[in-house]
Amino acid sequence: MSAANGVVTLTGAVPTYAEKWAAERATQRVQGVKAIAEEIQIKPHGRHIKTDAEIAATAATSLQSHVWVPTDIQATVENGWVTLRGVVNWEFQQRAATDSVRFVAGVKGVSNNLTFKPTVQPSAVKDAIEKALFRSAEIDADNVKVVADGGKVTLSGSVRSWSEKDEAATAAWNAPGVSSVRNDIAVICA
Repeated sequence: MSAANGVVTLTGAVPTYAEKWAAERATQRVQGVKAIAEEIQIKPHGRHIKTDAEIAATAATSLQSHVWVPTDIQATVENGWVTLRGVVNWEFQQRAATDSVRFVAGVKGVSNNLTFKPTVQPSAVKDAIEKALFRSAEIDADNVKVVADGGKVTLSGSVRSWSEKDEAATAAWNAPGVSSVRNDIAVICA
């Protein structure tokens, strides 16, 4: 790992995708980090070495076992990389599907190609998100701008940390009728 001017480069090798993901998430929580160059390699060994067929079977079971994942989500595995396809109604379902396969032994990465079809029609989406941002003690809501076009939301402005940026996105996703969130919020470290 190296760091210069707020840019952190993560290097090395880990046996699982989950460890690579955890290293990136931990780095995002460090104050002063503006960008991450992710160069960690996944090199499974021992019990983490799995064939694509084994990964696919375990991923299918994991998806079916998770109560928040719709039953028609499919996983395709190629060279250890899992691609998810299907339709979800809420962002938490998309996150649950990704989380359910992220920790499967042998996985080297996850592509989330799930499509949103909200069951709730968007109404006053912008207002609902702005109110949620102001209720959050973790977000400086005065510096976050919300633009909503139906269920498509774009967040912009600036916050002091990656966790504030993530919290703003979570607030947007939690609004009824949101089908996508583009998080263009800049992290400005003082």
